[in-house]
Amino acid sequence: MVSTDWLTGNGSAYRTHESRTFARILGLEPYTKAVRSPESNGIAESFVKMIKRDYISIMPKPDSQLTVINLAQEFSHYSEYYPHGTL
Repeated sequence: MVSTDWLTGNGSAYRTHESRTFARILGLEPYTKAVRSPESNGIAESFVKMIKRDYISIMPKPDSQLTVINLAQEFSHYSEYYPHGTL
């Protein structure tokens, strides 16, 4: 199985032994970012800006339940058609 890096924040949910073990079972290699890392913050800000501009702004949002469903589909679309090595 090929391992894929999984960059997370430093929250306790991401640092637990159970979370890290589960990630490895899924083929993910968990890494935590440095606190207030300019590089990681820039990547995250750029990603959020692009998602808002290219997906959320044109996505139907009649209610919260449908919005969550549509957002999940948009993330899948982005991941399939625009993969990026650092995200």
